[in-house]
Amino acid sequence: MTAKTVEKRLLIIDDEANMRHMLSTVLKKAGYQVETAADGAEGLEMIQQSPYDFILCDIKMPKMDGMKFLKLSRDLIGTATVIMMSAYGSIDTAIEAMKSGAYDYISKPFKTDEVYLTLKKAEERESLKAENRLLKERIQKIEGNYNFGQMVAKSQAMQSVFQLANKAAQYKTTVLILGDSGTGKELIARGIHDSGIRAPGPLVPINCGGIPESLLESELFGYKKGAFTGADRNKKGLFQEAEGGTIFLDEIGELPLLLQVKLLRVLQENEVRPVGDSKSLQIDVRVIAATSKQLEAEVKKGSFREDLYYRLNVMTVKIPPLCERTEDIPILCKHFMGRLNEVLDKDITGLAPDAMARLLEYHWPGNVRQLENAIERAMVVADDSLLLTEHFAAELIQNDRHTPKDALIDGLSLKDAQKVVEKKLITQALEETGGNRTRAAGLLEISHPSLLTKIKAYGIDL
Repeated sequence: MTAKTVEKRLLIIDDEANMRHMLSTVLKKAGYQVETAADGAEGLEMIQQSPYDFILCDIKMPKMDGMKFLKLSRDLIGTATVIMMSAYGSIDTAIEAMKSGAYDYISKPFKTDEVYLTLKKAEERESLKAENRLLKERIQKIEGNYNFGQMVAKSQAMQSVFQLANKAAQYKTTVLILGDSGTGKELIARGIHDSGIRAPGPLVPINCGGIPESLLESELFGYKKGAFTGADRNKKGLFQEAEGGTIFLDEIGELPLLLQVKLLRVLQENEVRPVGDSKSLQIDVRVIAATSKQLEAEVKKGSFREDLYYRLNVMTVKIPPLCERTEDIPILCKHFMGRLNEVLDKDITGLAPDAMARLLEYHWPGNVRQLENAIERAMVVADDSLLLTEHFAAELIQNDRHTPKDALIDGLSLKDAQKVVEKKLITQALEETGGNRTRAAGLLEISHPSLLTKIKAYGIDL
């Protein structure tokens, strides 16, 4: 027998001293760390004191037989593999032992090689189970990395967003989420709240641009009875409603200057003063803000306070537009179809290759929200289980890349055609990269100096 490199702990339970000695000698030579017990009661005491990898247990024993040991030890043996032994073997006994949790059954008398091979088979099984567990954990980890809260994405850009948001979730730090409309700023805010220690508390969202300025202060901070006409009772503000949790200030760039001053005090002092009250109230609220505006530009224009900007900008999470992470479109489509199948009572299984190609080529000015709406519209129109190109709105499938070639140029000049196509592709690359010429050159697969020359020659102003 080949010696093992890693010793496994093995317990032999048998009332025959000779059997214990023989098995102990053989299995120690095979590389096992062996201990013995004379009956089930002693064996039960031993497994309570320390864990074993394998247990060889006789069935017929005084005090406590093997079947009783098997039943009483079920919650104590952990991952140990139990192999039963008996000279009074029968099919019924073997089946009963298996039902009670035994891995295998050996009839006495047996050859020592038979015991060894049974143990070896059990080890191989345990090794496969361990590999399966590890594989499942890896798959779960990979799949988990594609999710943050209710958001799904697999692009490197969004993985970085998820990682940063997950770190932010572990603290009370103020977070500023930047991104175009429809990119999922509120979903990131919800993910941060739900992933952190404040998850048991409330998440209170408010759109700062959706409430009239005259009402916004009382909505945020509350008011005292008699503070103004119609204030017939005390009312808590949204900051008080969010006590112990998070308030999400969406479109913070729309907040009026007067309220910016009051919000700055809230962030600095952790207190609010209801309208009409002479006293301030202490609060314990985490603030997450979001905007589609360029706040630095708003600060320069004087429409956003610089001190508030720096107070909000403790940790910034910037969500890229969908056109910069088109590799997320397939997984987003799958996610939306799965959810909408339940809502619409449909059974849509996927998209036709041509339809997916068109979605990947579209520039998505409305970002993920627009994609979700497009999928919902297509699912409503579709009669079969596959979404086809014709199920999508015309603006998605008749984009620039699919304009008929004869509409691009007049005449048959190859030089003129090349100029038209080059100008069009350069313009499109610059639009997709937000004017980043280095990245645009990479998309076009030309050098940066060559791109600059062509931009000048074609009079492209982006």
